[in-house]
Amino acid sequence: MTTSFRINSWRALGSLLGLALPVVAPASGATWVDGYATSQQQAESLFTLREEMIPMRDGVRLYTRILTPKTSTAPLPFMFIRTPYGIGNSGSASTARGYGFLARDGYIFVYQDIRGKFKSEGEFVMQRPPRLDRNDPKAVDESTDAYDTIDWLLKNVPNNNGRVGMTGVSYPGWLTAMAMLDPHPALKAASPQASPADMWMGDDFHHQGAFRLSYGFEYATMMESGKDVEQFQFDTYDTYQWYLQLGSLANVNKKILQGKIPTWNDFSQHPNYDAFWQRQAMKQYLTRVTVPTLNVAGWWDQEDFYGPVRIYAELEPHDRDNLNFLVVGPWNHGGWMRGEGKSLGNIQFEQPTGQFFRDSLMAPFFAYYLRDKGPFHIAEATVFQAGDNRWRTFDSWPPQTGMRHRNLYFRENGSLSWDPPVSPTRRPADPPAQQFDAIVSDPAHPVPYRQRPIQPTYDARGSGWSVWLTEDQRFVDGRPDVLTYRTDVLEQDLTIGGDITVPLRATTSGSDADWIVKLIDVYPESGMPEAKMNGYQLMVANDVLRGRYYQGFEKPAPIVPNKVTTFSVDLHTQSYTFRKGHRVMVQVQSTWFPIIDRNPQTFVPNIFEAKESDFRKAEHRVYRSPANASHIVLPVVEPMLP
Repeated sequence: MTTSFRINSWRALGSLLGLALPVVAPASGATWVDGYATSQQQAESLFTLREEMIPMRDGVRLYTRILTPKTSTAPLPFMFIRTPYGIGNSGSASTARGYGFLARDGYIFVYQDIRGKFKSEGEFVMQRPPRLDRNDPKAVDESTDAYDTIDWLLKNVPNNNGRVGMTGVSYPGWLTAMAMLDPHPALKAASPQASPADMWMGDDFHHQGAFRLSYGFEYATMMESGKDVEQFQFDTYDTYQWYLQLGSLANVNKKILQGKIPTWNDFSQHPNYDAFWQRQAMKQYLTRVTVPTLNVAGWWDQEDFYGPVRIYAELEPHDRDNLNFLVVGPWNHGGWMRGEGKSLGNIQFEQPTGQFFRDSLMAPFFAYYLRDKGPFHIAEATVFQAGDNRWRTFDSWPPQTGMRHRNLYFRENGSLSWDPPVSPTRRPADPPAQQFDAIVSDPAHPVPYRQRPIQPTYDARGSGWSVWLTEDQRFVDGRPDVLTYRTDVLEQDLTIGGDITVPLRATTSGSDADWIVKLIDVYPESGMPEAKMNGYQLMVANDVLRGRYYQGFEKPAPIVPNKVTTFSVDLHTQSYTFRKGHRVMVQVQSTWFPIIDRNPQTFVPNIFEAKESDFRKAEHRVYRSPANASHIVLPVVEPMLP
């Protein structure tokens, strides 16, 4: 069915097309300014809306909206976005948005509800894995649904140029990546943005074996309580208190969900990195570069930083034609697709980083591959180096030249030093020197991951979720269950660029433990332009390792109590400058609640089945002796590159 595209609500129009339109329509003027319509009347006259139920190879029909520019006479490419969040719900915050800047180049915009969501038929499966039998003509997955839709569009939408681009942020980004696995020949360019790559190793639901409780619970219930999205209704505003009172994870199904949420059942039945999670992980499928690919990530993405960098890295060995690109900017989840991007939380970047990405990287990428509009020049890797706030380009990521890994050692009195620990001089009668630092971790009093009250993740009343990674860490500095190490004041800039790891040499009095490590930039105590930034503690990188996986992620093992063990915490990658006059800080702790569930600190086969009696205090020691020198490995740029 085809109808004239006339929507009464200005905001509804912007939501549907992805235009960042103001609440009140501006006065009439130029048709487009920086890609945005300037009057409601002009905007409504630009497109024809067509709604279709497009059949898939197994007979299931998917609800699709097709927006065709009315004024174009030349054949146009398609810009195709698939989503589980509802294309017909103009009030949904997750409706595909932000693509108005592409409209000035001329595209037929296509939006689609995926299987089982909103107006589409079929069954919704969270992160549906690729089909097992690729020779079965009726077997389906997200790749076949994208293929079948593209095939239908080419045959049924007139005046197209035979080329399709796909993009999307988060789940829509993952759907874009899935379409790349077995692409339709007409798929000529793809930009998976903030796409998860491995939901157990580093994306939404787990990080290195540790379960992301608040996000996993709230997202699963939101997505699987019906065909639409429905947020879980907490009866307590501070979710820290709510999750703590909940107790063991065994109470989730027992007291609340009663087994009705499939993804929660998957969490509880598959606590380890088993075949269930491995089949979903994208690594095994990324064996060729099928289309030009623009991977996009944000340094402070609170949901999916791991995924896009991992997808880029896995594709790179197969990129013989230089079609695989990476962009990482100073953004939270999807922040590059909205606003100017001059700041994030309290952190200022001194330039419109989001606008730069959209206008100078994303739009030219699609224009080149879908419209032959060029020339198009992009580096292999384009990253924003926060701290000194400038864009950098590289011929690979992480960089292969211009930096070297250096160890920054944990030392006595809470210090960090490039010099390794030494054995203290002592007389025979002196007691042995203590070359470790100890904390007592109590599951009954976990360290909050952000300042309380901790609102629900997607609270319509407002939530700090989107910017918590840039929150000032002074709210935990000095707690007795958090270890803090810091350098002297830097006498010159220190720039890092590449992968960061933390080999912790540690013990626990229990038989399991979590190890959370945070790399922090400590601002000067005075002299900052804004008073609130004096002494600010900004997380530059962070992550968690569940100790039971220190021998491997597939089979957990008890930690031998009080035995010095190496726990390698991966902090992934970063490009950042610690400015002269700042300090480098590292914090180590064992709880991060409720973003990470509580480790009982007593080894049990499945933490989702732990009893209340399993949760016990434990003493954790982090060693800093010559034989057991805990440290952070930084990719130091030497000398500073232009």
